[in-house]
Amino acid sequence: MDVPGIDILRRKDFTEKIINSINRLAKEINRPLKFMHVCGTHEHTISKFGLRTLLPKKIEILSGPGCPVCICPAADIDKAIEIGKRDNTILTTFGDMIRVPATNISLAELKAKGADVRIVYGPNDAIKIAKENPDKEVIFFAIGFETTAPLIGYEIQSNPPSNFSVICAHKLIPAALELLMSQSLLNIDGFISPGHVSVIIGLKPYEIFSQGYRIPNVIAGFEPNDVLLSILMLLKQVRDKRFDTLNEYSRVVKPEGNLMAQKIIADVFESVSSPWRGIGRVSEGGLAIKEKYQDFDADEKFNITIEKSQDIPPGCSCHLVMVGKLYPYECSLFRKKCTPLNPIGPCMVSMEGTCSIYYKYHKEEG
Repeated sequence: MDVPGIDILRRKDFTEKIINSINRLAKEINRPLKFMHVCGTHEHTISKFGLRTLLPKKIEILSGPGCPVCICPAADIDKAIEIGKRDNTILTTFGDMIRVPATNISLAELKAKGADVRIVYGPNDAIKIAKENPDKEVIFFAIGFETTAPLIGYEIQSNPPSNFSVICAHKLIPAALELLMSQSLLNIDGFISPGHVSVIIGLKPYEIFSQGYRIPNVIAGFEPNDVLLSILMLLKQVRDKRFDTLNEYSRVVKPEGNLMAQKIIADVFESVSSPWRGIGRVSEGGLAIKEKYQDFDADEKFNITIEKSQDIPPGCSCHLVMVGKLYPYECSLFRKKCTPLNPIGPCMVSMEGTCSIYYKYHKEEG
């Protein structure tokens, strides 16, 4: 189907047209439907604009593991904390990361104890700090999906100062989708895939789900009507018994993706089996820095091993929320002991965390 420009996407009459089409198609399908997105920004759009309330009751939109802060293992944060305890280190990372609970304390609590922990906008800021502090080891705690990996890869390629290194906690979205396919109890009828990741990787990595697993997939943008259009495109596939990977976000996502970014990732990183918090080890689910760049790999430089870590605190249901088995308000801690000011689990920290989003926009629940 032809995807409209941004001016049409923001028109109320276009929203009404999409909703009418969704209602009409849903009547032609005589069973409940479950679609899952794997993007915190999509959940933010869905919840903020009340999109679920506009849909027929037979359509359920599940929130998957699309928050990179939420799925970062406690062991990686524990490792950063152990490095940050050293007198000669400056630990840098993105803002949301410092408040995420680890096994014992968070990076924010480490900072409160006197460690030099700094929030930066990206790896280039960390490199500037390294140049300004040649007597210190400056570590960038790198999280995120394929979207942010090229930024870190580029800086590593660009001969940064020798006192700079990276804790690599990058994860790969297609591997997570494949894991979700193995969760047979979910019975997912279609995926809404993240637009920002797809800008980098293009369409091809998703084709295994539509062609191999026979699950419809639509790459979507972040306007409310982008999401509604993606649901309509999934419904058409379900009705017609088609299993395609379609690109609703074609104004930004190209079929081949960003070839330069892909080249950087391939040069600097290798895909590895990787743990996702609350989900488990995902085959080919993460990135590690290649041996030729090991001088900038904090794992190699500091050689810290975490023997035991705790991803999910007692009573927390983040592991179930992240795979769509529970809604946040079904967790006994939600809005009671667990709040944005006192997050018990990782999903309550980031603005992309499902629990945090529900706390803000679903006042009637929980």
